[in-house]
Amino acid sequence: MNNLLKFVKPYKKQVILGPIFKLLEAVFEISIPTIMILITDKGIGTKNINYIFEIGLIMLLMAILGVLSSFTCQYFSSFASQGFGTILRNEMFKKIGTFSYNEIDAFGTPSLINRVTNDVNQLQLGLAMVIRLAIRVPFLCIGGIVMAMYLDIKLSLIMYLSIPFFAFAIYLIMNKSLPLYKVVQKKLDKLALILRENLSGVRVIRAFSRVEGEKVRFKESNEELASTAIKVGKISALMNPVTSIIMNFALMAVIWFGGIRVNIGGMTTGKVIAYINYINMVLSALIVLANLIVTFTKAAASAARVNEIFNTDSSIKYEGSSEFNKVTDEAIPVLKFDNVSFAYKGSKEDAISNISFEIKRGQTVGIIGGTGSGKTTLVNLIPRLYDTTKGSILINGVNVRDYYKKELDENVGLVPQKAILFSGTVTENIRWGNETADMSEVKKAAEIGMAADFVEKMPEKYETHISQGGVNFSGGQKQRLTIARALVKKPEILIMDDSLSALDYATDAALRKALRENTEDMTVIMVTQRISTIKDADLIIVLDDGNLAGVGTHEELLKESDVYKEICSSQITKEAM
Repeated sequence: MNNLLKFVKPYKKQVILGPIFKLLEAVFEISIPTIMILITDKGIGTKNINYIFEIGLIMLLMAILGVLSSFTCQYFSSFASQGFGTILRNEMFKKIGTFSYNEIDAFGTPSLINRVTNDVNQLQLGLAMVIRLAIRVPFLCIGGIVMAMYLDIKLSLIMYLSIPFFAFAIYLIMNKSLPLYKVVQKKLDKLALILRENLSGVRVIRAFSRVEGEKVRFKESNEELASTAIKVGKISALMNPVTSIIMNFALMAVIWFGGIRVNIGGMTTGKVIAYINYINMVLSALIVLANLIVTFTKAAASAARVNEIFNTDSSIKYEGSSEFNKVTDEAIPVLKFDNVSFAYKGSKEDAISNISFEIKRGQTVGIIGGTGSGKTTLVNLIPRLYDTTKGSILINGVNVRDYYKKELDENVGLVPQKAILFSGTVTENIRWGNETADMSEVKKAAEIGMAADFVEKMPEKYETHISQGGVNFSGGQKQRLTIARALVKKPEILIMDDSLSALDYATDAALRKALRENTEDMTVIMVTQRISTIKDADLIIVLDDGNLAGVGTHEELLKESDVYKEICSSQITKEAM
């Protein structure tokens, strides 16, 4: 929790002034029962109407001041807690943006979403409660006890006897309920995971007629969450009735023994009424204190989850200082893998092992291999989405770890395996690659990426709105737009990770032709399952189960690589090779 206090600093004034105004309200509240003694004993007892009105006006003024103080505190607490939450969410989003794929995989997307939303909301509530009640409640407890003792020491024995019962009941309820709140949070993460999978994979679910099965899975997870929440709700619901029973017995005892004290002249009626108010105030404050502890416990659990994000350092450190300069020396390859191995976190086996090859500037390179052979893993290492566990990757003779992050981002363009578009217009999506690109550059990138054909036919053309995830576009259209997005930034190395899989053969061929004619010195790396896509490439890299199974041209590999020949023979009937 202490690590998060730095985000409260901009609202230091509100955090300090809020409790002061709430304390002022508590002072007025704790004074009113004592003033009631004056009205009861000196006003009503002597039938002095003027005195009653005078004291009544004082009470009214105190009530107005108390309300104003309460409103001021509420304003400060809302302002500070909402501002704190805004800053915290922004900082969490920035931190998550620094994570490599390793950290994102470890946390899981649903859990990260819950931490940024639900956990931050819980911390906001905790801060608001600190400002509103953290000083007020203890003051009312202690002040009420002191004032009750001031009125009558003997009658205070009732309060001393009732408080332990009261505290024990609260302890039992909290001891049972607090651990369950953490379970609820975990079940909420699980439900969010199922919900996200269903919303993002709705087409697959319907295609495989799994709607009913997913309904059952969601229902079971939802019912688990509900049953746990109901269980903790039932336990928490005992708080008010149990404490009310103890409180009412205490009040009955006060009225009984207070009446006896009045009869023997030990107390006045006004003091008994005031004493009832004070004991009510003390016990009510204890209930609020118990609820505060529950709120703070939830906030502490949420703080631990939020701090876990801030305390997690990215496994990829950008500490390099090299700039990206084009090398004209043909002896220096634009990209070199030097005995590279990589294993995913928690895996005992390497995803790729001892990979070595060189790519020259301007070459078109194909990477092919069976499913799970490590193709995507290999290309993800180039822009440092992951870092190698062994060996090194050099671009223009410089280790990728030695480059500035911005240099890599600007000069390595990656079209991912899954075509992801963002809500907005076509133009805005293409400009993700280069925010400063003018309209002619956007159109040129769309033309090379074979996206201009279908975009120009739309009524709004480049201002056509893209729904979330690009659901209003086909798979092939999304792939072409993501290729245009990578092309608009004119990278030195363009990586297309199976980005032509949804294209027909004619469009595939036209796109490759456009790339050759318009990319000049750009080095293009294409990951694919199609022989036809890469057979004319300058260099083909064959992977098999994470190992290098061949490097060369189409003709060379047909002679030298059994794996490549097997892939070719499986496709020869389709592609007339």
